[in-house]
Amino acid sequence: MTDPAPRRVVIENAYVVPVAGAEIPAGHVVIEGDRIVAVGPGAAEGAADAVPADAERIDGSGCLATPGLVNTHHHLYQWAAQGVTPDGTLFDWLVASYPLWAGLDAEVVHGAATAGLAWLAASGCTTTTDHHYIFPKGRGDLFDAEIEAAWRVGVRFHPCRGSMDRGRSQGGLPPDEIVEDVDEILAATEDAIRKYHDPSFGSMLRIAVAPCSPFSVSGELMTRSAELARSHGVRLHTHIAESRDEDEHCVAQFGVPPVEYLDQLGWLGPDVWLAHAVHLTDKDVRRFAETGTGTAHCPSSNGRLGSGIARISDLLRAGATVGLGVDGAASSEMTTLAGEIRTAMLMQRARYGPRALTARQALELATLGGARCLGRDAEIGTLEPGKLADVALWRLDGFYDAIDDPVVAFAYGRTPPLARLLVGGRTLVEDGELRTVSGTEAAQAGAAAHRRLMSAVR
Repeated sequence: MTDPAPRRVVIENAYVVPVAGAEIPAGHVVIEGDRIVAVGPGAAEGAADAVPADAERIDGSGCLATPGLVNTHHHLYQWAAQGVTPDGTLFDWLVASYPLWAGLDAEVVHGAATAGLAWLAASGCTTTTDHHYIFPKGRGDLFDAEIEAAWRVGVRFHPCRGSMDRGRSQGGLPPDEIVEDVDEILAATEDAIRKYHDPSFGSMLRIAVAPCSPFSVSGELMTRSAELARSHGVRLHTHIAESRDEDEHCVAQFGVPPVEYLDQLGWLGPDVWLAHAVHLTDKDVRRFAETGTGTAHCPSSNGRLGSGIARISDLLRAGATVGLGVDGAASSEMTTLAGEIRTAMLMQRARYGPRALTARQALELATLGGARCLGRDAEIGTLEPGKLADVALWRLDGFYDAIDDPVVAFAYGRTPPLARLLVGGRTLVEDGELRTVSGTEAAQAGAAAHRRLMSAVR
């Protein structure tokens, strides 16, 4: 991981977008240890104690300072299985992918996670989830493998211990050989919580409980998973309402649409965030807002699989919590979280009109919205004194000088270069280069994971 954070870091002369609060055209951010201690206009000396001589000073001239981006949904293992079924629906893609994923082992997961996490960090992401739900027997500790990769890269990590217990013989979609027994799942999930979950302020590692989806998980597992999570005070996550196929499956199997099914199981609430939520009724939108249920919006994956455009504008108007997610690389090849800001904005406008989602709203989804989904909005997601020093500094000089509004320049076009990325005051990226792991080595680890997985299933 990175070296200890310097005693004080000062970012100066940047266009500062706190997300919460007014933007500062020429401002500073002062960091002490892992916390932000001052944000304001002008020179740092004018708003904070005298800056010590040994402080690290970062010139933010020509840069935009934002909170670090928060990725609310991902499948890191999929880095090793990209490009499968490029023209299929969600169910087509899953049926083709399950046999590949059955070949996962700890080495594949570690390599794929290293590449995926390095890719996220290099594009401005400081906190990420991962939803891992396939655990072939006798293949090593897959959950530990991705946690070790996150420690090396240096991002805040919220791995979700996923699960599937409903194979084809029970009316589910996955083959029986890659599902687990309910008691086995719950025991492994509780072990993961006890071993890894750190609820403290500034935590780098928190666990969530995450049965995969209604078409791969029994009602018993959903109910008992919720009970387990709430008994330990951890959050709940699953996929829901991603495609029309899923709607039809839920109605045929359970007699109700997906969100109503979750509601019946006690799976809506402020400790829950749900991936995709593309096909919502007006009632669903209201229930998300009423219950405080969060949504992880994954626009590129939804477009790649032809699933549709989620009702994000409607959810925001209703007062619901929404964050952004990249989703797995196998359904969102080479996508960055910063790029999802633009994609989310354009897709909402394509569906609802040019005022459906502004650049600033889209940036908020990727920062404060994501922090709220993960229950961490008191710690991350904005640039404010007392918050953790997770900061992204984007270069907006050169070609970007042709656009006067820095937030529009950031959100409307190609993602600008990353000048610096800090997590808890520690530098992960400087001038586009990873400082914690070698970008070249991370890419090679991902390619090796792909080759190993492909050779395992041939």
